[in-house]
Amino acid sequence: MEWLFDLIGPGHTELASTLVLYSFVIAAGIFLGKLKIGGISLGVTFVLFVGIIMGHFGYIVNPEVLKFVREFGLILFIFAIGIQVGPGFFSSFKKGGVLLNGLAVLIIVLNVSIVLAIFYIDGNTEISALVGVMSGAVTNTPGLAAAQQTAGTTEAINIMAMGYAAAYPLGVIGIILSMLIVKAVFKIRTEDEIRAIEDEIESSQQKPLIVSFEVTNKLIDGKTLYDLHQILHCDFVVSRLMGADGKVIIPTSKTELHVGDKIFVVLGPNDEMKFKGVIGHEIEMDWEEVQSQVYSRRIVVTQSKYNGVPLGDLRLHTAYSLNCTRVNRAGVDLLASPGLRLQMGDRLVVVGDLNDIERLSVRLGNSMKRLNQPNLITIFVGILFGIIVGSINVGFGMKLGLAGGPLVVAILLSRFGYKFKLVTYTSSSASLLMRELGICLFLASVGISSGRGFADTVFNTTGMWWVIWGFIITFVPLLVVGCIARGVYKINFLTIMGLVSGGCTDPPALAYANNSTGSDAPAVAYSTVYPLTMFLRVVAAQALILCFF
Repeated sequence: MEWLFDLIGPGHTELASTLVLYSFVIAAGIFLGKLKIGGISLGVTFVLFVGIIMGHFGYIVNPEVLKFVREFGLILFIFAIGIQVGPGFFSSFKKGGVLLNGLAVLIIVLNVSIVLAIFYIDGNTEISALVGVMSGAVTNTPGLAAAQQTAGTTEAINIMAMGYAAAYPLGVIGIILSMLIVKAVFKIRTEDEIRAIEDEIESSQQKPLIVSFEVTNKLIDGKTLYDLHQILHCDFVVSRLMGADGKVIIPTSKTELHVGDKIFVVLGPNDEMKFKGVIGHEIEMDWEEVQSQVYSRRIVVTQSKYNGVPLGDLRLHTAYSLNCTRVNRAGVDLLASPGLRLQMGDRLVVVGDLNDIERLSVRLGNSMKRLNQPNLITIFVGILFGIIVGSINVGFGMKLGLAGGPLVVAILLSRFGYKFKLVTYTSSSASLLMRELGICLFLASVGISSGRGFADTVFNTTGMWWVIWGFIITFVPLLVVGCIARGVYKINFLTIMGLVSGGCTDPPALAYANNSTGSDAPAVAYSTVYPLTMFLRVVAAQALILCFF
């Protein structure tokens, strides 16, 4: 049985033992994370604490292997987040990004102020220890690494590492606890916040209306649909037209309107009254019950060569005698305007003859099997350039690091990748798998490395104060900013969760926010503040060492 002890016992660094250790830590952490205490579950964050326990009992991993797994897991998680939130990142920055980044900067200022207050009031604690505690409290590894590099001495480096390890676990708890207290103080119901976010997204996307009209205005009798566009100055699509003879046709821009015609229109919600004033009154009509050779079908874009191509370039009227009424993207209906650029996974609602629809289906792909295949080229090209960007010196020796670089590149790829013929579409299941696998590998690695000597570091007078100070450094600024964000600026709670997670550059807290809400809103806010926050966290840690060490 010696072989079994060598495989599962502590103190072994062989490859098989390492795989067994990671598998156990992640599986046990995920299982325990599903258990609810007081109605609250920590989700995958529990992987960190299982890793600490295993590290405490002597389980170790080869340092080089551990570092690789930790950084690769973090890159996978951050890159998946960037790809997921990228399309909404720039629009969110326009709406409230300046405010969110301002609040994130306030968090950092308060963190540094508390560190300096402890440094001067206590008088016996070295600034190197406090910088390590601050980095662990806000779970910012790049800040720790930058401060260690700036200090240079072995003693200072070791003290920072111990302070980081002491403060990290309660740092994660402090972030999540601040969310829960803000939620309790303002009596927030998560369901209402999710509904408010969904309503805001729906209104911002201007979900198109689908209505039927009867032409009653004699002034437009004989006008073509092209003329109507010039009169109304708005985007709309007339998908079907029934003339006085009861025959249904697919109209084109040259089709003339006559009094008594009935039309089936897709238009923006803000244009409905304008349309009524020019065309005539709205009518109730079930076009599916009308006997005609006109059919409505959905076609999925799965040919990568159409990624980023404007809808108007398909020439649906002239080449296929079809009308596209709307485009469904990630569950949101968009008005089918000619300038709308297609993306992989878009679902086009087209009307016309079945044979013409079939010809267009062949052209666009319409293959769910092709859509479910992951685009690994884009993922690894993005990671490659993300690491390069993260390694660039952006001034004063500062770098975005292995987390910030891939995040920035992922956001840019998901928004502008089509211009480089890169397909950024990833099925929701594949994206979730990459994200969860990455964060589990990262948390398991941090836990295992922190567990060794954790009890000796924490369970003494000095360690106890490090833990207390770390909790204060984390908790107080987040609670203050959370209350300001909700009480003064009325920011949605899901956005606040992303703000405090991004303000501390904390993936475990973001994972908790995502899992507890089932919404992408925390990830959008996280990505909005993360780049600036990461940069300032590194600057703050180095500045404290340069000024007070």
